[in-house]
Amino acid sequence: MVKDVGQPRSAEFPARPPGLPADERHETANALHSATVRLLRLTRTADAGMDLDGPRASLLSVLVFGGPRSVGELAAIEQVSPPAITKLVTALEAEGLVSRQRSDADRRLVLVGATAAGRDVLERGRGARVRLVAQLLDGASGPELALLRRAAEIIAERL
Repeated sequence: MVKDVGQPRSAEFPARPPGLPADERHETANALHSATVRLLRLTRTADAGMDLDGPRASLLSVLVFGGPRSVGELAAIEQVSPPAITKLVTALEAEGLVSRQRSDADRRLVLVGATAAGRDVLERGRGARVRLVAQLLDGASGPELALLRRAAEIIAERL
C-alpha cells in the first residue's frame, strides 16, 4: 500500500544545483532527478517481501535481465570490488538464487547466472514495486498515463 497518497504532495523540487544553466532542459532534469529519487525510496519499501538487501537485489536483477556474467563483469556493473561481488554471489548462491558455471567459450572462465528460484524471487519483488507505482497512478487520466509512458520511453531510449 502506498503511504500518504491521500493528500497530494507538493510538486516542488529543490533548486537546481549551483553552476547549472537556468534552461528548460536542466530544470526538467532537476525535476526528473528529484521525482526519481522519491520514487526509488517508495518502491524500495516493497523489496522487504523479497527478503534481499539492496546490493543482493541489484545483483540478482543484473543476472535475471542481463544473463550470466563473470565476477569481473558484475563488479564493474555494480561498481564494487571483485571481493565484494564474490561475497554477494556466495550469499545468493547459498540461498539457491544464483549458480556458478564454467563458460562454454572459455573453460577457465566462471559465469554466475540466476537460477529459476532467483528469477521467481526477483519477479515477485518487481511485481510488488509495479503495483506500488500503479497505486500512485490511480486516478490519472488516459492522456496523463500516455504522457508518463512516453516520458519513460524517452528516458529508456537514451540509457
